[in-house]
Parts: sequence; structure tokens; C-alpha cells
Amino acid sequence: MFSVCGIIGAVLVSGQVAPLIRQSLKRLEYRGYDSSGIATVKEGRIHIKKDKGKIDDIHRRLNFDALPGLIGIGHTRWATHGPPSKSNAHPHIDCFNHIAVVHNGIIENYQELRESLVDQGHRFLSETDTEVIPHLIEVALQKTKRLDKAVAKILPKIEGSYAIAVIDTSGKTLVCARKESPLLLGLSESGYYCASDVPAFLPMTRQTIVLEDDEIACLTANGAALYRLTPKGVLAQLPLRTPTTVQWTLDMAEKGGYPHFMLKEIHEQPRALRDTLRIRKDDLCKFAGVLNNHQIICAIAAGTSYHAALASKYMFSQIAGRFMHSVVASEGPEIIDNSLGGDAVVIAVTQSGETIDTIHAIKNLKRQGCTILAITNTVDSSITRLADGVLYTQAGPEIGVAATKTFVTQLACLASLSIHLGELTGKLQPKEASQLFDELYRFPNLLQSIIRNQEGLVKETAQHYVAKPSFFFLGRGISRATAMEGALKIKELAYVHAEGYPAGESKHGPIALVEEGFPIVFVAPNDRTRRFILGNVMEMKSRLAQIITICSSGDNHLAELSDRVIMMPPALSNVFSPIGYVVPLQFLAYYAAVQRGYSPDQPRNLAKAVTVL
Repeated sequence: MFSVCGIIGAVLVSGQVAPLIRQSLKRLEYRGYDSSGIATVKEGRIHIKKDKGKIDDIHRRLNFDALPGLIGIGHTRWATHGPPSKSNAHPHIDCFNHIAVVHNGIIENYQELRESLVDQGHRFLSETDTEVIPHLIEVALQKTKRLDKAVAKILPKIEGSYAIAVIDTSGKTLVCARKESPLLLGLSESGYYCASDVPAFLPMTRQTIVLEDDEIACLTANGAALYRLTPKGVLAQLPLRTPTTVQWTLDMAEKGGYPHFMLKEIHEQPRALRDTLRIRKDDLCKFAGVLNNHQIICAIAAGTSYHAALASKYMFSQIAGRFMHSVVASEGPEIIDNSLGGDAVVIAVTQSGETIDTIHAIKNLKRQGCTILAITNTVDSSITRLADGVLYTQAGPEIGVAATKTFVTQLACLASLSIHLGELTGKLQPKEASQLFDELYRFPNLLQSIIRNQEGLVKETAQHYVAKPSFFFLGRGISRATAMEGALKIKELAYVHAEGYPAGESKHGPIALVEEGFPIVFVAPNDRTRRFILGNVMEMKSRLAQIITICSSGDNHLAELSDRVIMMPPALSNVFSPIGYVVPLQFLAYYAAVQRGYSPDQPRNLAKAVTVL
């Protein structure tokens, strides 16, 4: 079950908090957009406006900015318990409208908690799991008048994950807490903030503190206090950690003139790749040394990150002479099932560092004694605190739900590791390693060339096939991962059925679906698999399929067999080819979505980070 929502809380020294919260929610809308709401406090009363729909539409109807007060919380929702509706929208309140709560995560035992509260006479207005929280706090406040102590008392009763922000009619304190869902604080002279992600408060402050699991923060106009929650629900005060200065600018987190975040982020890939290739050599060597010192290497990931891990399986084999197991995170506990131990090192690949499937799998592997390494884009994320070593990709903020920069920067990081590991295993001589790095360092300019030269052609191709209901994406060797990523993208964004498949396996079932006009995208760099994929193209061509081929410039034979051809620089025809060959597939999915009238930034039923099982 999925749950991704955006939350924001703020306590100001002066001014009105509601306009600030509304603008913050707008910057978090990529985390969920089926309903939104804001609660503020003034003169001992909680004021709430909420409804289903997108933030701007609700604001036009209800005028969020009119809510009074210096303290408030806001939420943009992606539904889990209960369909999108006004009653299911956050914030949620207790029986007496004295407490308001916003929540990201999922409460696994909410049904039992709800039944107990109903037996005590509590009235529920929604179908959500979140609504049990204000009612539990209502009960706890009967024994203590401090909101933070009441929140601390009820959290041990909650099973599951949460990031919460709570206010009450006192209007003085905002209490927030987290467990397995991201939450961070923002500190400034004008106010104090908590949010699911940095863009929410970036215009107000760049000074942030990341909350860790089982930590509670109390925010007032005078400052912030940090506590550790004990298993018995008691607060143990912690020193306030030194804030981290966020280097992102607001422009980096906004569209920068592009019609959609996704298109902007595709165009940002050369920069992101160049920055990622600047990861310190010492860090890469240390990481590779850990890999070399273990008998078993396993990569575990989900979604696009899994496709990057799958591609690295080929890199590690061909470059470093080491076999790597690539495992889908949600299946990890079942596949591995106590079969690994101290001889194994596991690389967790995750953009957000908060992917719950990956986190749960990693926790299981740590219990088995495995060494855990992480590759992520997010500093201080949950995965970094579980890992024995971390490499950070340098993609910068990725707002579009569909991952683009994530894929190429993860591939670059894994490619660099494979070269360093190849030197350690003796598979590569220093000169060979140097040559491979030279090839890798050319990729930012190659990506820039691909974007400049191929975007228009791919846009035209998408228009030609926009009405097709199904696609195959086929590739061999490492291009299998590229094909799978291309199929995932067009499914996510254009809502077109697509299968990414090993081209050699297409004869074992999928070919039965091919008929006249069926579009098949072949990912066919001029590598050692090219002579085999040529036969697959001819098989599909003989069945009157429409052939769209992404191949090396000058591959005239493949071009002649294809109905549409996208030529790539010959320098990409090596084991690093997915870094470049994925770009036309990203454009294809983007323009197919736009031409079908869908928003590529907010695909239905999907959200950026999956933070519950």
C-alpha cells in the first residue's frame, strides 16, 4: 500500500501564516494532489479550510489566505485510506475542535485504535487512518496540559509510519514527530517550520535539521526544542543539532521556464551527470574496496532505481569480472530469506533514501549480518542512517514524479564503481581503467548533444504513435535495462500498456501479440549484442510490426529495417550505453503524455517517494 503526502507547519513571529502555508503546499504538490487543507489558530480557536482537488482550485473556492493566525499546518494528500473527499482531506480534528493534525504515512493498527475510541464515545468524520491521532491526543490531554507530552504519550500506541504536525487551541506550540516518513525542520529569525521536503520552506530559510525516527520537535515563535521519544512515551530532551545549509536555490526547485518539471529535469541531466562524475575518487575507492572484500554482491532497489541496479549487473560482470545479484526491493525478504550473511555486501539504490520497500529489505539484511552500502540523492535520509557507507549522486531536486536525473546519475555512480572494482579485481589494467573513465567523462557533452539533436525527432515520433494502445520495448544485454526503463516511463506518463523485455525472449510468448502496425521500440547500440538483435528486428518486421529503432549513427542496415530511427553518437556503443540511450525514451514518454493531454509531472495513482509498504 502506498502513501505519499506533503505536510508543512509554521510558527511565525509576525504576519499571517495561511498565505505562506498555501504557497508551501503548492511547492509540495508533487507529493500528492487529490485534496488539500490548512488549519490555523487564533484567539483560542482552530480555523480549517479543506477540500478535494488541487490546491489552486480549492484556494479559488475557499480562499485559504483568509485563515487568521501566526501558527498553522497544511497538507496535500495522496489517498490511501478513503477516497479523495472533503471529509477525508487533512487536517483532522478531535471531538471538540481543540486539536488539528496532518500526517504522512500509514497507521497499520488504526482499525483497532478507532474501534476502541468509538467505544469510548468518540465521533469520527472520515474514513482515514489519520483521524485516530487527534482523538488519541484528546484523551492524553486529559492527564497533561502540555501538547508535546500528550503527543509523546500516544505515539508508542501507533504501529506503522508517520510524519505528523500537531497544533491545538493554545496557539503557542507546533509539535511534530516522525517514524519512517521524512520530516525536517526549517529555522529562521522570522519563524520556525517543519515540512516533508525542502522546497516547502526554501524561500523562508535554508537552515534545516533533519528529524530522525522517534524524535519530536516543539516549535514556537521563540525557537525550537528537540526530544527523543522513549518506548514508554516519555520525552528526553536533546541538544538542538547544528543546522545544515541547503545549497539548492528556489530556481532549482521550480520549472525554470519549462512547461513541466519533467522536461526541465531531462534537460538538466548533462549538469547532473557532470556533478555526479565529480564524486571524490577516495570515496569511490573506499566503496569499491568494501565490494571487493565480500564474496557476494547484491543490489536492491525499486522502480527506476531497480533498472539502474539491473544495468549495473552487466557493468560489474563485464568491467570488474564480478557477478552481482539485482533484486526488486519489495521481493527482497522473500527472495533472500536469511540466505545471506557476513560474506555479502548489499548496495541499496534509492533516489529519495526513504523508499520503504528498500528500507525494510535493508533492515532485514542488516539483521542477517550483511554489510550495507547506499547510493542516494538525499543527504540525511533514512537509508543513510542504516548504511555502513554512502555515495551521494548529485542530481539535485527532482520534482517530477517520473525519475529522469535519478536514472542517469545512479548509472554514472555505479559505472564509476565498476571501474574501480575492476582495478581491484585485476580485471582492468590501469591504462584500461583510465580509458573507461575517459569514455564516461565524455557523457555529459554527449547527453547535451542528444538532447539538442534528438528532442524534435522524438517529439514527432511520439505524435505519430500517440494513438497506439500497446508497445514493446526490446533490448539485449545491458540494453534490456534501458528497454525496461523506457516501458516504465511510457506506462507511468502516457497510460499506455508497454512491456520491456529481453529481445531474445520475445519469441517465447510476446511475439504472439504482434500484428500489423504494432509498435516495437528496439534499443540497439552497436555493441556485442547487435548481431543478435538484428535477427529480432527482422522477426518483428516480417510480422508487419512498426519498428522504432534507437541505434548507433551509421548503422544503415538497422535503419533500413526500421520505420522510424533515432541515431545516437557512436561513442555510446559500450557498456555505459544506458546513460545516453535512455534519453530518447524519456522524451518519447514525455511527449506521448503531453500529446494525450496528461500532466507528465503528476501521473495518476503515482507519487514521488513511496514511504509505506
